[in-house]
Amino acid sequence: MRIGVMCSGGDAPGMNACIRAVVRAAGSGGHEVLGIRRGFQGLIEEDFFLDVYAPPSAEGETPLMTLRSVSGISKVGGAILMSSRSQEFRTEEGQKKGAANLVKHRVGGLIVIGGDGSFHGAVALSRHWGGRIVGCPGTIDNDLIGSDFTIGFSTAVQTATEAVDKLRDTAQSHERMFLIEVMGRHSGYIGVYTALAAGAETVCVPETETNIPQIVAHLKDLKARGKHSVMMVVSEGDEMGDAATIQKKLEEAGAPFQVRTVVLGHLQRGGSPTAEDRILASQCGDFAVKSILSGVSGVMAGVIGGKCVLTPFEETYAEHRAIPPALLQLLKTLSA
Repeated sequence: MRIGVMCSGGDAPGMNACIRAVVRAAGSGGHEVLGIRRGFQGLIEEDFFLDVYAPPSAEGETPLMTLRSVSGISKVGGAILMSSRSQEFRTEEGQKKGAANLVKHRVGGLIVIGGDGSFHGAVALSRHWGGRIVGCPGTIDNDLIGSDFTIGFSTAVQTATEAVDKLRDTAQSHERMFLIEVMGRHSGYIGVYTALAAGAETVCVPETETNIPQIVAHLKDLKARGKHSVMMVVSEGDEMGDAATIQKKLEEAGAPFQVRTVVLGHLQRGGSPTAEDRILASQCGDFAVKSILSGVSGVMAGVIGGKCVLTPFEETYAEHRAIPPALLQLLKTLSA
């Protein structure tokens, strides 16, 4: 069988490890892999990965990935297939173009590495194409149901934690409070895990109410107890607003510290993936190939409790993935 693989939506550390697993798992069984560049937009434009290690192909022949083309890429951040968000694919015409190109290049299965938006695209594609589609959870937000963690989340938290550690040095030197904005438009997982790992005094995430008077009272209590610096982690999608907005509200409410804001932004998406992300990506990529070859379609390959599981695409994004209350309580206990 010829299996296509693509990355879609925001890039996430570990995507390359997943691509490697797909190519190697397929190759070990004698199957072919077509690398599709720039996600669904690349599929529409027939933009395929050209393997510099492969022998020259005849004109018109579909370029395929080889084992050599993915050698050593597990440690590399970003995505060698690149990624994008396609406006054209949101249209039925674009979806039909993508489906036609899969048929044209004799692709029988497609592996989509991405988040909820990518899986919405996979569901739309399945209405026009009869091949098998399996997804791998590639998003730093950790907001998909069907896997304990998503590919890229571990690295994003590690990057944010290291940033908070460094900023704390400056905060202590100047007796200041820092608001560190992390990614998470709809999910506070990065915010909560970063706050726990870095020992932040408070956190603002979409899943909990941000009470400015209560936070200021807590800050005054910390100040009275001799605290000279404070680290506060803010998810970009907090219901109160971004870090700059929250800083203004804290100052207006009488925050007892000088306040500075740092937005980490896309920094969290880059860098060499952690060992956890590489292993998770490898498990998901391998399992996705095995699932397609077994005849499965319309599902995401994830890992729950150390076991590979399949979850229908629609269920992965059907509802908001809640942060475990125990983690929120732990953060509250430790920061108090």
